[in-house]
Amino acid sequence: MTDRKIRVLVAKPGLDGHDRGAKTVASVLRDSGMEVIYTGLHQTPEMIAEVAVQEDVDVVGLSILSGAHMELFPRVREELKKRGLDHVLLTGGGIIPGEDMEKLESQGFAKLFGPGTRTDAIAEYIKTEMKRRWAHTS
Repeated sequence: MTDRKIRVLVAKPGLDGHDRGAKTVASVLRDSGMEVIYTGLHQTPEMIAEVAVQEDVDVVGLSILSGAHMELFPRVREELKKRGLDHVLLTGGGIIPGEDMEKLESQGFAKLFGPGTRTDAIAEYIKTEMKRRWAHTS
């Protein structure tokens, strides 16, 4: 694995007004040695993709509680793809029914996390997945 830190963008797409969980995850990822950029509330898919490009991130983690995940998550994925970021690990979490998680994962999302997931498990998943991906590119 490379010596560089994993760069993670934590983003809140749509009109969610609650970001305590996103801020907590961002803090845990930072404490586990990752570089974390947090977009703040009310981001459009286009805005999220632009920040991902500008910050040269390895991971985009989306947080959503509004129920608009089946609309917004695929739009973020498409905006990343338009900008040549197909290689970015795309993950997320929030209030997402298991059936919807399976659909999103079949569309190219990595593991998605629901309520009650331990934050250290999220950090460990990202580290393990990035180690695997970087091993395949070196």
